[in-house]
Amino acid sequence: SGRTPQALAAQAARLRTALDRPGEPPRLDVLARALATTRAAFEHRAALITSDPATVTAGITALAEGTPAPGLLRHTATDAPSAYLFSGQGAQRLGMGRELYDAHPTFRAALDETLALLPPAVRDAMWGTDASDLNHTGTAQPALFAVEVALFRLLESWGARPDFVAGHSIGEVAAAHVAGVLSLADACILVTARAALMADLPEGGAMTAVRASEEQIRPYLTADIAVAAVNGPASVVLSGPAEAVAEAAARLAGDGHRTTPLRVSHAFHSPLMDPMLADFARALSGIALHPPRIPLVTNLTGTLATPEDVCDPEYWVRHVRETVRFADCLRTLDAQGVRTFLELGPDGVLTGLVPETAPEGTVALAALRKDTPETTTLTTALAALHTT
Repeated sequence: SGRTPQALAAQAARLRTALDRPGEPPRLDVLARALATTRAAFEHRAALITSDPATVTAGITALAEGTPAPGLLRHTATDAPSAYLFSGQGAQRLGMGRELYDAHPTFRAALDETLALLPPAVRDAMWGTDASDLNHTGTAQPALFAVEVALFRLLESWGARPDFVAGHSIGEVAAAHVAGVLSLADACILVTARAALMADLPEGGAMTAVRASEEQIRPYLTADIAVAAVNGPASVVLSGPAEAVAEAAARLAGDGHRTTPLRVSHAFHSPLMDPMLADFARALSGIALHPPRIPLVTNLTGTLATPEDVCDPEYWVRHVRETVRFADCLRTLDAQGVRTFLELGPDGVLTGLVPETAPEGTVALAALRKDTPETTTLTTALAALHTT
């Protein structure tokens, strides 16, 4: 980093000279750690992502000369706060976390610790070959929670820590845990009960995404249909009995609104969740809830959580049934000055929602993406997080 673009280029030139010295060159991992952790971080920053040591000199030369190079990031960092967003159900994929598990002991330890407190079938479903096993609600939710917590712990070990956290539906449980609302053991009790009770409900519900505002879809709602999520100014999800949702979707499509049926086993965040709520409340009777140590933005209100909100077990019961107000979460984070978002989950899902609500210039990063090497994606996201 440097105080000016010229100072940054000069720093790169000195690094190139050090790498070109005769004799044994410095170890790149030691050099990278020293640059990241022992020097002041000025506003003009750069990072080089590569798995090939032979390309390092070329990348540093490009930085010194002000030219582009593969894997070279340049950005002017700001003091604006950052937020981590934790993915919800639907982001899961086979093999998620496996590459990081093999490559990073901190991730491995955190994942093992979490999975030990969850049903044994979760690990097999995550790293098996049958997507239907993983997509089953009883395993999808615990699996997502485990991977998201392990991602947070790995980033934390590297010195990355958010100013705010938020999640989408089950993702909010991971956000609440890392914020200190729930211990790991209690969070696993909540996640396991939530997933199992949902999975035990009769199937037959449906969910449909609609390109419309919440106000626009209200005339199409009936007593059976709920607004499951408001994800953006023109992005809502309807949930309820399959026939009723299909009828509403047909009417919406006929009036010019794009509709997309979601592949789900149940109608989450709808009246069809009501039969599980009493049992879920009983399952939460023994857990301890604490005020968040990291500011948490809640799905139910879309505002910063208060201890009265998240320290009441009834909040987490309502969380199953009521609307996920994710767009309001993003508006609240925008009002707090957040300009950098990092999604923790197996794919970039929430990152696609950020531009719909956040102002121009906001940066939305994904820690992992499907069909992309996990270490490369996470390292690139960390580099972008550092330079913005």
